[in-house]
Amino acid sequence: MQFRDLHAQYEALKPEIDAGIQSVIESSGFILGKPVQELEEQLAAYVGRRYCVGVANGTEALQLALMAYDIGPGDAVFTSDFTYFASAGCASIIGATPVLVDIDLDTFNMSSAALEKQIRRVLDEGKLNPKFIIPVDLFGLPANYPEIEQIAEKFGLKILEDAAQGFGGQINGRLACSFGEISATSFFPAKPLGCYGDGGAIFTDDETVDARLRSLRASGKSPLDKYDNREVGMNSRLDTLQAAILLPKFRAFKEYEVDAVNRVAERYTEALKDLVVTPTVPEGYLSSWAQYTILLQNREQRDAVQAKLKEKGIPSMVYYPRGLHRQAAYAWMELSDEDYPNTLQATDRVLSLPMHPYMEESEQRYIINSLLEAVK
Repeated sequence: MQFRDLHAQYEALKPEIDAGIQSVIESSGFILGKPVQELEEQLAAYVGRRYCVGVANGTEALQLALMAYDIGPGDAVFTSDFTYFASAGCASIIGATPVLVDIDLDTFNMSSAALEKQIRRVLDEGKLNPKFIIPVDLFGLPANYPEIEQIAEKFGLKILEDAAQGFGGQINGRLACSFGEISATSFFPAKPLGCYGDGGAIFTDDETVDARLRSLRASGKSPLDKYDNREVGMNSRLDTLQAAILLPKFRAFKEYEVDAVNRVAERYTEALKDLVVTPTVPEGYLSSWAQYTILLQNREQRDAVQAKLKEKGIPSMVYYPRGLHRQAAYAWMELSDEDYPNTLQATDRVLSLPMHPYMEESEQRYIINSLLEAVK
């Protein structure tokens, strides 16, 4: 059994994927070839942005987005404490300071109340300049942008949406990657829309930012002369082969995969809701279900259940075993557990179950019955 069955997806799309790969090989347009431009245009139209810039991976998508706004030393960037390291590391690597924010335990996303508290603390201390908020659309569910946008406007901050896991999610019909001044996603294979390696994209409505991003992803080159470098950028281009793979996968994603994965989630929730804490999807929201994550009572029960599932041949994952404030890279901040009570609960209790749009009902019933047996 696969945690996210990429082979089943490949079998469903094999003719189109193989043809796309072969076309790139025959054209020899391996760097920024035609499929990259086609994909950028389709992605921008889908999420409702004017521009999309394909880059090498989701981590660099976040970093380049901050670079396009000249974020650096002395600047504070607020992001979730319960997420993958890149959400904060993108600020650290360009000299800015990440400020970690606790989550709401029901959605696993950034707490608006905790965000405002951290912004006020930074302002009171007077050591850093608050510049950006990076909400994370965790596990496929968009963050609470209606509230976060109000806070950003109140304090004069910009928003970089980290939709690495949230691509395809919605709030009242508005799609992930359309929130904030700028947004980023990842095409890592296990993401809702994944390629067969690394890849990412940045979205903006600002023509000047779009032009700068295209320069920055190519070492800061001039738009007229690739050997005229106007600033120091990165070598971070979406590979043409990956774009060719993503085009048919994106078609399937739009046409049926998001609906299919939501049906899988509904079956999980209906079967499990009386015995474990199932994921919360607020009214008006749609998740793209990068992961289906339940809460057990405590770490001991979680670990015991995970071990029993493993005995049955069922893979499961713990996203994430520690908050960012407990990462060795940020030990110098000397952050207190007291500021992250919900993150601490989540790290002790979360368990993600196999989840993908090609899951057979019989396979899912086996997972559900095994889980119920393990919990009881």
